Order: sequence, then C-alpha cells, then structure tokens
Amino acid sequence: MHNNEVRKLPKRTVVIISVICVIAFFIFLFLQFLKEQKITEILSSLGHKNISNVKVVNKLNVEDIQTKMKSSVYKVVFYDNDLKQTCMGFLHHERDNTYTKDLDCK
Repeated sequence: MHNNEVRKLPKRTVVIISVICVIAFFIFLFLQFLKEQKITEILSSLGHKNISNVKVVNKLNVEDIQTKMKSSVYKVVFYDNDLKQTCMGFLHHERDNTYTKDLDCK
C-alpha cells in the first residue's frame, strides 16, 4: 500500500490565483458592460431612444449562403420605456457597418 503525500499550496500561490480570478471576473463584467453600451447606442440609432434593462443574449457569426459574406447577429432583450413593452429580437450587422433590426415588442 502506497501512502501518497499531499502537499499544500503555498500561501503566495493561493493569493496570486485569487487575485487573477478577481481580475478576470472584473474584466468579464467590464466587457459585458461595454457590449450592452454598444447595443444601446445601436438601438438608439434605430429609433429606440428611451430603453433600459438591455441584455445581449448571444452573438452569432453567420454567413450568407448565396454571397458567402460573413456577418454578425446579436440576440437582444430590452425594455422600451416609451412603448412600455419588453422587446426581444435580433440586430443584424451588415457588411457596410449598418444594422437592421428584427424586433418583437410585447
């Protein structure tokens, strides 16, 4: 029977790992905030100026079958304060840096 010795991690290593995890968490939150700000700005340019609770559900990279052009589609959910409705749908980033929307507000 073999006795395997388990060594504890040094305190310095535990502290470094903890600091890296905290920094990574804050970077994730910051990037999420920037993405929501970008979507808020895009929605504002598309006519939804007074909105809140913006959430980017996901971002998909898509390719047009006929033209083989690649673009991005964002799935978003937000509350439109003017319409007093929750809107959900897609924002399609076109090749010429314009956006089209396919939103359903209820």
